[in-house]
Amino acid sequence: MPQTLLVVPTGHGVGLTAACLGLVRALDRLGVRVGFTKPIAQPRPGEPAGPERSTALVRLATALTPPEPLPLEHVEARLSEGAVDDLMEDVVGAAEEVLAAHDVVVVEGMVPGPTLVYSTRVNLAMAKALDAKVVLVGAPGPHTGGDVEDLVEAMAIAAGSYASGEDARVVGCIANRLPDVSPPAVAALRESLALHGLPLVGHVADDPELARVRVLDVARALGAQVLHPGEQEARRVADVSVCARGVPGVLDVFTEDRLLVSSGDRDDVTMAACLAASNGTRLAGLLLTNEVPHPEVWALTESARATGLPVLFTPRSTYETATLVHDIDPEIPVDDAERAGSVMQSVADGIDEEWLRGVATAAPVKRRLSPAAFRYRIVKLAQQADRRIVLPEGTEPRTVQAAAVCAQRGIARPVLLAGPDEARAVPEGVTVLDPESLVEQYVAPLVELRRHKGMTEDMAREQLADTVVLGTMMLAQGDVDGLVSGAVHTTAATVRPALQLVKTAPGAALVSSVFFMCLPDEVVVYGDCAINPNPTAEQLADIALQSAGSAEAFGIEPRVAMLSYSTGTSGAGSDVEKVAEATRIARERAPGLAIDGPLQYDAAAIASVGRTKRPGSPVAGRANVFVFPDLNTGNTTYKAVQRGADVVSVGPMLQGLAKPVNDLSRGALVEDIVYTIALTAIQASRA
Repeated sequence: MPQTLLVVPTGHGVGLTAACLGLVRALDRLGVRVGFTKPIAQPRPGEPAGPERSTALVRLATALTPPEPLPLEHVEARLSEGAVDDLMEDVVGAAEEVLAAHDVVVVEGMVPGPTLVYSTRVNLAMAKALDAKVVLVGAPGPHTGGDVEDLVEAMAIAAGSYASGEDARVVGCIANRLPDVSPPAVAALRESLALHGLPLVGHVADDPELARVRVLDVARALGAQVLHPGEQEARRVADVSVCARGVPGVLDVFTEDRLLVSSGDRDDVTMAACLAASNGTRLAGLLLTNEVPHPEVWALTESARATGLPVLFTPRSTYETATLVHDIDPEIPVDDAERAGSVMQSVADGIDEEWLRGVATAAPVKRRLSPAAFRYRIVKLAQQADRRIVLPEGTEPRTVQAAAVCAQRGIARPVLLAGPDEARAVPEGVTVLDPESLVEQYVAPLVELRRHKGMTEDMAREQLADTVVLGTMMLAQGDVDGLVSGAVHTTAATVRPALQLVKTAPGAALVSSVFFMCLPDEVVVYGDCAINPNPTAEQLADIALQSAGSAEAFGIEPRVAMLSYSTGTSGAGSDVEKVAEATRIARERAPGLAIDGPLQYDAAAIASVGRTKRPGSPVAGRANVFVFPDLNTGNTTYKAVQRGADVVSVGPMLQGLAKPVNDLSRGALVEDIVYTIALTAIQASRA
């Protein structure tokens, strides 16, 4: 039987779904096979028919596919008949598949409300039916008088409903939306709960940014006409201002992420908002009331709309509109993946890791490295490494954003190479160096390194004008610990200077690469998909051993599949023979490594196919390191999997260099760059 955690609220509006999402994320990144189910649907009053919110959000933000909940009408019919036992049979039946497939299952309980006086009774029945431990979720708010001590009292009262003494089911409390999460405040809360025998296992700060709705959500809530969508799906509302006065009196509200509400006949406000947008102020949006703008005025706003400014219209009065915007449902919409992910991360970071490990070890957990666990691990390792990583593409927007994220999260100490006129808003914690001011100090070292190739000082200055070469020299001289480039440069432009100036590590016959492919259930390694076009058998063996070493370094116990169009001896040809010879060489050099080949991809990855095509193989059907026979096959496959299956791929991470240099895909997302910087920092700490 899996470990089952029933998560129940102490009242209405405490963030129950957020707590469940966070628990799922926190357990998943520890490598636990975690599942989720909400046995009973709870549509909000007035909410249109559609998918159940919690279930839809888990499907949106994770790779899980929880079952559909029982309709509330069915539950109430059972209860009205007094058939609680029958209802619990329905609950267990609905959860059976999830319970069978996971080691820990998070179950979301019912939220109390004016018409749901039976919610506590049903939650207790579910706890018994599922043999679940109970996690209480509470938050300071109207139900506690806004006082933390009242929150403690509410949790103590709620805990009393789930038995006491040896039969106590409550194993922890999560305090959500706390106004103060300083160590003294959390310690005081922990002590107060301990007096009632309740452990505090999670504390989450009240973060207004996590409650920001999109302009799209405003449009939906008001049924507003979208005059111009702009970036309505990306822009979030930090504040709302009604512009009822002349423009000079409201200029102070023309600020970032603010939604301006104004009557449509106030042409001065409309034009002022559009001028602000054209000048670079990223307003959340413009919401016009009463009447649409005059056509000639609307035509003048075209350049502002081109900046992504969303413009909405409602025929309601300005006052009524502002009131409705204020009262928009704060719950996460079922299609807001960004906000769902942020909430999951925030709650997961606030849950006690030692307690989570206790939950995990109490269940028959089958360990594997999930994508969340892999990302969590490399961030932690990078934070511990605390390395200085140079980013030669210091003016490239994605790179600048990634540097800001890395500095904020302590993943690395980023160094951007950018001229003073190019480095505008420098993120806090990021160092920006002017390339022109650095050139002279590296001229002599570059001449020394390349003297055998006829390098002169003038030639050195010319080459150092390339920021990738300059960054590589900084690395070669020990002024930084690693380099990440490639967002706007080719692989050759990034790798060639590294081979010339940093050179290969002792004992490395070549430089190769791996991608960490974050599949829905686990992380696997693909190599080599970026560097070597047509490796020989000896080189392919090197790539296999390097890739296995990289996998092991990041917590993946390597099982290496040497891929081919043939499995075993079923096919013939020089390409198959090369893979067979590479496998033989790798086995000789690493006798203890689980490696097999030639293997077709399905024989390597699918258990049933592996058993049929390669019975007795220690790798077939369960490979997690896939070595491709050539660059054409590897690069095509990695991109097909990445794009076709919407898989996050981290890398390429280069192997075999004396110091870490890593190349980016020119289509890399900000998230890809962040994790590549993290990998580079970890490599630097182990060099």
